[in-house]
Amino acid sequence: MTSAPSAGRELLNPPSDGISNLRFSNNSNHLLVSSWDKRVRLYDVSTNSLKGEFIHGGPVLDCCFHDDSSGFSVGGDNKVRRIVFNVGKEDILGTHDKPVRCVEYSYAAGQVITGSWDKTVKCWDPRGASGPERTQVGTYLLPERVYSLSLVGHRLVVATAGRHVNIYDLRNMSQPEQRRESSLKYQTRCVRSYPNGTGYALSSVEGRVAMEFFDLSEAAQAKKYAFKCHRKSEAGRDIVYPVSAIAFHPIYGTFATGGCDGFVNIWDGNNKKRLYQYSKYPTSISALSFSRDGQLLAVASSYTFEEGEKSHEPEAIFVRNVNEIEVKPKPKAYPNPAA
Repeated sequence: MTSAPSAGRELLNPPSDGISNLRFSNNSNHLLVSSWDKRVRLYDVSTNSLKGEFIHGGPVLDCCFHDDSSGFSVGGDNKVRRIVFNVGKEDILGTHDKPVRCVEYSYAAGQVITGSWDKTVKCWDPRGASGPERTQVGTYLLPERVYSLSLVGHRLVVATAGRHVNIYDLRNMSQPEQRRESSLKYQTRCVRSYPNGTGYALSSVEGRVAMEFFDLSEAAQAKKYAFKCHRKSEAGRDIVYPVSAIAFHPIYGTFATGGCDGFVNIWDGNNKKRLYQYSKYPTSISALSFSRDGQLLAVASSYTFEEGEKSHEPEAIFVRNVNEIEVKPKPKAYPNPAA
């Protein structure tokens, strides 16, 4: 396990309050960023330029792309928006009863999926954006407030308060395929599906990540495990940090975690090894995203108030070039029988 020296290139015109999420486009090096200063910003990372921004009626808690110049955003004003940057247009798809924490766009189903603190997931058809009654496809009750969503193909993973995890097939949302309890003892911070569609990684406020599998067979479930991360020992005491962000590498299936200790680690989940640790960032890591080719990693350095109100470093977005050695799984070393 080695560490890298540079934090990466810092983007100009960063958000002025907490960065809730950032995501690379599937088509370019455009980066969509949501933040607590009530804004959604679109950056072109290649030219380090701000392409546009929208101002909402409350903190923006999540965002995702639709295509290269449009996306969806949700937040504290309970609204679900489609935002189109190249023409400066926004549509309200609809609302939840309480702040909306998460949004995903399913290319497989052509639907927007939102998760709220009102304990529901809603699905929307963005093509009918001229009237809310035509855009909402369905509302599905959850056991608790939604904290994190992840999509892979038609499979939707919903993590809520109370350590619940519901797994749905978007083609039949009437009942969850599976209802689970997190294998971690503490509150869930982030859930992200494996790119190969076989399971998901889930992180908690207590410096741990669980690696889970959808297949309920005994053989598949025997492969699940959890590991400690984002901790340090000081004067004989273990100091434990929340793990707020997980991002999978699109080519190698290895993944990055970001903690409130200001560190980003790269892990090989199959071989249960840490591959890399980047040098410490100015404050907590609130979000991570790999570019579509896996050659860039966007890092949101943004205090997440895990220690309450205190003076902290300003919000910053760093984009670092990713070297193959940092993210490529190392082959297992087998003993040479001839030796």
